[in-house]
Amino acid sequence: MLDKLEAINQRFNDVSQQLLDQDVMSDMKRYKALNKEYKDLNKIVTEYRAYQQVLSNIENAREVIATEKDQEFREMAKEELDSLLPEQERLEAVIKDLLLPKDPNDSKDIIMEIRAGAGGDEAALFAGDLQRMYMRYAEKHNLKMELIDAMEGTAGGYKEIILALRGEDVYGKLKFESGVHRVQRVPATETQGRIHTSVASVVVMPEAEELDVEIDMNEVRKDLFMSSGPGGQSVNTTYSAVRLTHLPTGIVAQCQDQKSQLKNFDKALQVLRSRIYEIELAKKNEAEGATRKSMIGGGDRSDKIRTYNYPQGRVTDHRIGYTVYNLSSVMDGNIDDFVEQLRLAESAERLKEGTTA
Repeated sequence: MLDKLEAINQRFNDVSQQLLDQDVMSDMKRYKALNKEYKDLNKIVTEYRAYQQVLSNIENAREVIATEKDQEFREMAKEELDSLLPEQERLEAVIKDLLLPKDPNDSKDIIMEIRAGAGGDEAALFAGDLQRMYMRYAEKHNLKMELIDAMEGTAGGYKEIILALRGEDVYGKLKFESGVHRVQRVPATETQGRIHTSVASVVVMPEAEELDVEIDMNEVRKDLFMSSGPGGQSVNTTYSAVRLTHLPTGIVAQCQDQKSQLKNFDKALQVLRSRIYEIELAKKNEAEGATRKSMIGGGDRSDKIRTYNYPQGRVTDHRIGYTVYNLSSVMDGNIDDFVEQLRLAESAERLKEGTTA
């Protein structure tokens, strides 16, 4: 492991130097790729250097214990050693996790689709609650959330809402949110006080770039229509809304959020590209029999992944059997526990695959 870490450290130094090169700085594509590599390597190198320092301190403490005649100094060295050994183990675990092969899509931005399922108006209200939960999460983590398209529910919330989230490692953090979310509570419209169960589905897709998916625009049908949602004076007066249909696959994407037809076209194309990319990704994972079929699932749209029980104030993730009793905090965007537990479960499986391969 130390040889591998030293090679990474050397590569980090090389990349650091290249980023200062004027030729590299003038080539934005190359600079962007190197800058991403620098950030990825920096995480490992930071822990490696801390690990080196701990190993050096352990060696010094053991030398003092073995050679120092002063009893007080030896006791101090023993106390230091007792605190350093657990730190060594902790850093080794962190570094092993960082060295595991990562999903290459983890660093990508995402397209998130939230749709009301069974449950009528209550399902649409719950879809709205989920949108707010992710919006609050985005605010807490300095992620930028952008509305692409939305269809509001008759009693509030959303029948469907499509969002873009951008920031650092967004897909890596939120990819396991894909699936069916179930809510158990007394709806506002319920006069008898009976608990109802409703569901909403969440789909998280890595945002595909032009290099990821090549779309022949001759195979895309473009339809224009009038916006029907919030949008000011342009609503129902201009054909600014755009619907794109990819003829080979039948995939449809639309946007009516912007007043500009061109901006709506760009956003719809962005969603179309990501949906096509998701299908190709699913085929690839199926062919490889990859971690998508693991205990934490692969974000299959039909998988029931989480239950939000309001009477008990409980949230349970069924994939990893993880339960918390702070529902109001979770709905306020504090889903970090779930994100971390799912990430750890994925890491454990990748480690297991590595040892059994």
